[in-house]
Amino acid sequence: MRPLPEADPGHPPLTSAGAFMWWQTKRQWGVLVAAVIVGIIGAVCQAAVPFVLGRAIDGGLEHGLSPSLLRWCLILAGIGAVSLFTGAFGHRLDVVNWLRASLNTSQLIGHHVASTGSAITRELPTGEVVATVASDALRLGEIYAQAARLLGGIVTYILVAFVLLQSSVSLGVAVLIGLPVVAAVLALLVRPLQRRQAIQREAAGRLTTLGADTVSGLRILRGIGGEEVFAGRYREQSQKVRAAGTAVAQTQSTLDALQTLLPGLFLAGVVWYGAHLALAGEITPGQLVTFYGYAAYLTQPLRAATQAVQSGTRAVVASRKIIKVLQVTHDVPDTGTEAAPPAGSELVDSDSGLVAHPGQLLAVVSADPDASAEILARMARQHDRVGAADNAEGAQETGEVRWGERLLTDVPLAQVRERIVLSEATPALFTGPLTEELDTRERADRADLESALATSDAGDVLDSIPEGLDGTMTEKGRSLSGGQRQRVSLARALLTEAEILLLVEPTSAVDAHTEARIAANLTRARAGRTTVVVSASPLVLDQVDDVAFVADGRVEVRGGHRDLLEMAEAGHPGALAYRNVVSRATAEQEVAR
Repeated sequence: MRPLPEADPGHPPLTSAGAFMWWQTKRQWGVLVAAVIVGIIGAVCQAAVPFVLGRAIDGGLEHGLSPSLLRWCLILAGIGAVSLFTGAFGHRLDVVNWLRASLNTSQLIGHHVASTGSAITRELPTGEVVATVASDALRLGEIYAQAARLLGGIVTYILVAFVLLQSSVSLGVAVLIGLPVVAAVLALLVRPLQRRQAIQREAAGRLTTLGADTVSGLRILRGIGGEEVFAGRYREQSQKVRAAGTAVAQTQSTLDALQTLLPGLFLAGVVWYGAHLALAGEITPGQLVTFYGYAAYLTQPLRAATQAVQSGTRAVVASRKIIKVLQVTHDVPDTGTEAAPPAGSELVDSDSGLVAHPGQLLAVVSADPDASAEILARMARQHDRVGAADNAEGAQETGEVRWGERLLTDVPLAQVRERIVLSEATPALFTGPLTEELDTRERADRADLESALATSDAGDVLDSIPEGLDGTMTEKGRSLSGGQRQRVSLARALLTEAEILLLVEPTSAVDAHTEARIAANLTRARAGRTTVVVSASPLVLDQVDDVAFVADGRVEVRGGHRDLLEMAEAGHPGALAYRNVVSRATAEQEVAR
């Protein structure tokens, strides 16, 4: 089996489910062709058993225990041996095809979700994306596991047709026409089955989303006494999924029952008609056995075809869901082709007028912290801002960010992400070893990790996690306090050693003494490198090199913290507004603490 995951999951067409499935077929055509060849050989061997058995019976009845009978018995044994090999090896290839398609699709979705970032959560519920990986990718893989049996059945059906027609035209026609009629009757249930499966898939996706939201917000729900309400909603949606599953099961059970009943009735009819022909002397006893064997055998291709249709309907439904996820586009297209500017280039947001000078520790203050965070998100190219008529024809891009002599949009995203790092206000922590959580770029040693934790004053985190640095972070860092999660996030950002580090409210959840220590540590740790901090805390502002006060999306005034306070005393309008924001922030912090 090819090692998985693959280095490049590829770029599939997203025009239709059929195009997507054909693209995946071409990606694994080698192992798929091998499975089909083995499947055809195995199916031909099974189809040859009635023919050889019929010849052996006729030869034995006519000549008794003769070399001819022994030869047919040896041929039958050889066919059994080949069938044994093709059955075992073919099953292995079927599993490989299933895994290749399923895991490649899961990897494809994972890469796309990682690259689109927040765009995916704006377009689709989290549960829908999870269900796509957990369910739809596996459903898609089923059709590739069925391919060998389906094509092998088709080939043997054609071969059997020639054998039957040469022995008895009337009985051969009855067998070859009867089975397609049975298949056509079964096919009538496919469309209702596909429709009900699509309804069930939609309901299951909503249930997963509701469950994820409820679990993630359980603490809040308990705080407001709303957990029973949401539990009731989950129960209600669960019943909808159950009802949809029952509807699918009803159609599926009818199809399964008819798969047994109709071929059985058809087989009984063949035996009855063949017995009459044998009694009339039109066919030999051996030919009757052959016809019976073929009639019984051909129910296997029929069953394989029906299973392939069922798997195909599920694969089509799954492919449509997968395409829906893959069609979500990143709001930051990676179209840059120019090399990044040299180290030490300033970063300028033309919309706000904010300039991050090389090697400077700059604080950004605003009456609306979200406005300051928006500027930093733009400077880190977390999104591209367009004119008021977003995405409308003729809309012109505004708020350009320049990095040295380059537009930020002209630089490849990989270079931007490597050299400009944004750490947002709400820390997002992940399950796994603490060392991996901190060292996202996999180039820090233990001393670097301890130094970053010391800078962010997060030494107490090591006491909260069993085994310290060698311990494991729980899901979303739920075993840590809000301040500890924030400090771990800051340490993680510092360990990137980014040329330009943008921090949004990195100390909002810590006490004043801790905040003062972090501010002083940050100044020393980032000396000589560009750092921009969104904060209105005087403890932070008193440590930075410069402060930019933003009002109505523009830099209103800029200078040192104490210089701005002196300007406020002199009556400068912008400085007065700055002092009011800082004073209000200080009062709010005192109340919170």
